[in-house]
Amino acid sequence: MPLQNLLIIYFIGTLLVLLPSFGLAKLFVKAGVPAWKAYVPFYNTWVMQDIAQRPKYWVFWQFIPVVGWFITPGIFIEFAKVFGQFSLRHHTLASLLPFIYFPWIGSKPEVKLVGAEAVKKHKKKSWREWVDAAIFAIVAATLIRTFIFEAYTIPSGSMEKTLLVRDFLFVSKLSYGPRIPNTPLSVPFVHNYLPVTNTKSYSELIKLPYMRWFATSPKRGDVVVFNFPAGDTVIHADGFESAQPYYEVKRLAENGSPEEKRWAREILSDPVNYPVVVHPADKTDNYIKRCVGIAGDSLQVIDGNLYINGKEQVPPPRSERNYEVEVNNNFSLGKEYLEDMGIMINETDRSSDVMPLMGGKYRVNMTLEEKQILEKSGIAKSIVPYYDKSSNPNRYFPYDTLHNWSTDSYGPVWIPKKGVSVKLTADNYSIYERAIRVYEKNDFYSSNGKFYLNGKEVAEYTFKMDYYWMMGDNRQGSQDSRFWGFVPEDRIVGKAWMIWFSWEGGPRWKRLFNFVK
Repeated sequence: MPLQNLLIIYFIGTLLVLLPSFGLAKLFVKAGVPAWKAYVPFYNTWVMQDIAQRPKYWVFWQFIPVVGWFITPGIFIEFAKVFGQFSLRHHTLASLLPFIYFPWIGSKPEVKLVGAEAVKKHKKKSWREWVDAAIFAIVAATLIRTFIFEAYTIPSGSMEKTLLVRDFLFVSKLSYGPRIPNTPLSVPFVHNYLPVTNTKSYSELIKLPYMRWFATSPKRGDVVVFNFPAGDTVIHADGFESAQPYYEVKRLAENGSPEEKRWAREILSDPVNYPVVVHPADKTDNYIKRCVGIAGDSLQVIDGNLYINGKEQVPPPRSERNYEVEVNNNFSLGKEYLEDMGIMINETDRSSDVMPLMGGKYRVNMTLEEKQILEKSGIAKSIVPYYDKSSNPNRYFPYDTLHNWSTDSYGPVWIPKKGVSVKLTADNYSIYERAIRVYEKNDFYSSNGKFYLNGKEVAEYTFKMDYYWMMGDNRQGSQDSRFWGFVPEDRIVGKAWMIWFSWEGGPRWKRLFNFVK
């Protein structure tokens, strides 16, 4: 972790123990302790533990980055008890608003030291035991979810057949180093919206910069969970969010067909029914894809095949692709017929996996193993790869007519690497503009063939972060980096680790406890 980030963490931890000092000083005097000790950060919590006769090693736990933030409120609660404050209201105020709470009770003449023995004799009501246990469980689970692993559900078929819809995964936060939340003030166990009210689940009152402990980089071939980069601004309505991002609607409003322009402009001009919501980096929707390109790689897709640094890559063993299948006379490819042969059709969008073409031909999306089954069946006259080379500047990154790219014919594109400079040109401006301006937070634009960075004319740019290229294993049925570009390192959540449950009308027992490859 960079020293600057570590200093920020400890600065926040110091503020937590320093801000209540004025009120703590009054309570220290009531306990027979010199008031000045309340103004020495961390020594004051040592004294508080001494007065409360609680374990002093808690003070050392306060120096564990971020974890210490949760230890400090516990020390405050134990200190409030030795002054006879046992109610849930008092403990909540002591933990959440100590800079207001301690000056308040410190100024009350009736608040006196009752001592650690009185605390030991105090009997909690049964409901308080349950509440305290629940709070402990929530804090512990939140720490595990933030720093160790998190459960995740596969929502779409973009990773078929490696991962199936309604596979339930454990995602390891330790694989690439735990990421410190940008928005630590958040409701536990929900991501960006609250259930029922459908409002934001977090507050941006405290916003932290990107920090990651013991950072390591994703490797080519890793299945990675990340925050959707283009999901920082979304239309908060059914059918939109990350499924139809705000930026895509905005492009259609500006450059789409007449029908697309009319539809998109109606959406953008109706903020009541289609409100626009901006999310911080850690609160955009979670996506899962395979990392196929790492920082510094040059990537290209030719005829549906992936090339990294000029070398063709072997596709994942259970990945799907489209084939053009010509059948023998008197045969037809129905979904049920294919499934009877063991060729399972994508359950989320069956209509797109078998599509009739002209002249007894079909477009079929299947794995290499399924293709071999169809070849052995004798009903196929020929099976050849099917390519989609239709380009659309509103659909494919970087959204311009200069790069005439498509799903199966894409690139070449260089993936930015931290500390490496790129010469800025008219050809690559649209490729790197968002990374430089949005992800790395610069004022960056082009005017009259020149490039301006934070008010100064520049000819090159040195990247501050590593970036990655993500693609679904269902290569021709996945909205991935070909549609929205690079994934910066600060959006990386963790590595898909194990399928702990799977469901399709009942448990898919064979998938349980399989490791993700």
